[in-house]
Amino acid sequence: MLRAAGVGAGDEVIVPAFGNAEVAEAASQAGATVVFADIDPMTYCLDADAVESVVTARTAALVVVHRFGRSADVARLRELGQRRGLLVLEQGESEAPYDEIAQRRTRAAYLDARLRGVRTPDGGAGHTYQQYVVRVPGNGRPDRDAFARAVRARGVECWVPVKTPVHRMAGFRRDVRLPATELAADDTLALPVDGELTKREMQRIVSACNALGGLLQPAS
Repeated sequence: MLRAAGVGAGDEVIVPAFGNAEVAEAASQAGATVVFADIDPMTYCLDADAVESVVTARTAALVVVHRFGRSADVARLRELGQRRGLLVLEQGESEAPYDEIAQRRTRAAYLDARLRGVRTPDGGAGHTYQQYVVRVPGNGRPDRDAFARAVRARGVECWVPVKTPVHRMAGFRRDVRLPATELAADDTLALPVDGELTKREMQRIVSACNALGGLLQPAS
């Protein structure tokens, strides 16, 4: 899509580093230089202020990626694009049927009201909960990973949504500071909110997470 829009060698394309590498790969394949901008820690999508801070005379486009069922602040990013003369492209997530989204929202609300010791997602307008992503406070990845192992040992599925930010991957390694991106990669954990989960299974999720309060205390 970038090449078709005339983006190529000599151009810069701003993309998020929180997520998979396919957007950065598409920019690179078009011949453009990949530039990473930080995310909004509430939406996990590109932050408009962070994007503007890395715009240069060579910037031709930015690619907005909606994440976990939460939308980016598209209005601000489009306004920025119009003001700075940038092409703004969006990458969405696969749409789920309304009934499935409603079931996820019901289960997300159940977890929001009962989970302790983790930071639950900011619902925001229109959140579809493609993934229910919590933040596990502590001192970085060992704390989150210890928590995940303990939750799994109690029979609850969980997974790390983004293990390595793209700017730390081979081929895209950059010496840039993206604090919100790096912290999110270290402390986020996804819990199930699938529509088929029973109330007993939801109770097990809450029980398993809330039993681990001792793991959530930062080391002295």
